[in-house]
Amino acid sequence: MTEQPPPRRVRVTADDRRVPDSEHTRGIALPGAPSDEADAVYARALRRSQLRLALGTVAGFVVVAAALTLLISLVPEIDRLMIAGLPLSWILHAFAFYPIIIVFALLYARGAARNERAYRALRERG
Repeated sequence: MTEQPPPRRVRVTADDRRVPDSEHTRGIALPGAPSDEADAVYARALRRSQLRLALGTVAGFVVVAAALTLLISLVPEIDRLMIAGLPLSWILHAFAFYPIIIVFALLYARGAARNERAYRALRERG
């Protein structure tokens, strides 16, 4: 048997210099995708603002939850208070985080809606 040379490798990329720049920037039109360059800029700005809002909301939640946990663990008097036969610290661990979660969820939803309204206003104006 004769040894054959290894197959030739071909590198395939999406960057084709033969395609004019106007064709390159347009891409494939998907439903709901921005139709022109200005819409694409606005959509990127919206995604960035939504990401900032999400990261800020998560950071705020973590800070408040950590503060509540530290309060429960560092204040021994909370263990001495009994409600319905249970120490207050147990009740706080079991139920105090739900209102915090709801508050941060509402804050995020309100902020996200505000961001989207601002995006729509910019899009309609432009």
